[in-house]
Amino acid sequence: MPEPPSPTSAPTPPVPADGDLTLARRWAPRLDELARHVRRAARRAMREALERGRLESVSRPVGEGAGDVTFGLDVACEDAIGEWLLAVARKEPLSLLTEDTGWRHLGPAENAGPGEEPVELAGFDHGGPRIAVDPVDGTRGLMNDLRAAWTVVSFCGPGPEVPRLADVTLGLVAEIPDSRAAHYRTLTGLRGGGCTVRVRNLGDDLVLSEGALFADTDDRVDDGFFPFFAFHPDIRAETAALAARFFRRVEEEEDGDTSRCFDDQFISSGGQLVLTALGTYRMVVEARHLIATRRGRATQTCKPYDMAGAALCAREAGCVVTALDGRPLDFPLDTETPVTFVAFANEGTGARLWPHLAAVLEE
Repeated sequence: MPEPPSPTSAPTPPVPADGDLTLARRWAPRLDELARHVRRAARRAMREALERGRLESVSRPVGEGAGDVTFGLDVACEDAIGEWLLAVARKEPLSLLTEDTGWRHLGPAENAGPGEEPVELAGFDHGGPRIAVDPVDGTRGLMNDLRAAWTVVSFCGPGPEVPRLADVTLGLVAEIPDSRAAHYRTLTGLRGGGCTVRVRNLGDDLVLSEGALFADTDDRVDDGFFPFFAFHPDIRAETAALAARFFRRVEEEEDGDTSRCFDDQFISSGGQLVLTALGTYRMVVEARHLIATRRGRATQTCKPYDMAGAALCAREAGCVVTALDGRPLDFPLDTETPVTFVAFANEGTGARLWPHLAAVLEE
């Protein structure tokens, strides 16, 4: 069998045309406002539930969306996105995907007057952007007030069909903190233009700090978090066995101190990639679909809307994010396609750890 390609040598998508980047920059403030609109809705729903002393209103399942289970918290955030979509579509056309409803195409009616309601459009070929949004990536942690979630936005320019990951020109990942937080973070990545991180006050949205985000250059293989994600119990044993073989190789061949390699089961693909971009995670492996396929049984997997915009942010910060076979990630932005990936904090770490991951995956 041929040697799999190294993720550190995998080609990156070309920088988009100036017009596409100009459009992405023009939409960036709107997408930031969308994320803030969702955050306010989520925190309002959580505050009301906590004041009642019961979290059932936000944590109970209320249906099955296009991509995942819909919880009470998701409903409040989907409603907030619907309000934003109607306001924008009164002025110009766009296509929007969420995990609950799938793709929607809206725009102003022909010869529409000011304030007139938008109309449904036939499809993508309307000249406006295509935007995928996961309103609350990490619902299960946030709805129990355990941990922050993230709004993940993947922005693509106009096109006649479902966009793919390579079409994403701007990614935005905005934190929705738990009830104990005082501030929140937003990462914004522009393809070919780097990644910025901004920290704001929760109360008044005052910017506390802002600057470019760069991956560190430390190629260490220990002293940090190296999670193999295993959300459901049904794949936990196989994932643990995979991780054990991997760390045994790291210990034997890289002289790594695996007593300083920690796990973290953050139920948010976007959040995992943020932590990789920030250097908190040194590596994260999302292999659920691969494991489920090999054993012939389905399991819940990462979906494109969970991570496309976050993957762009991490890459623009200097992280390595690829498919599990080391090839470039490629998938349509929809609510169905299962996604596997590996992310490394930087190229040096990836170069050292990739051969061991490739070996245990081949086993």
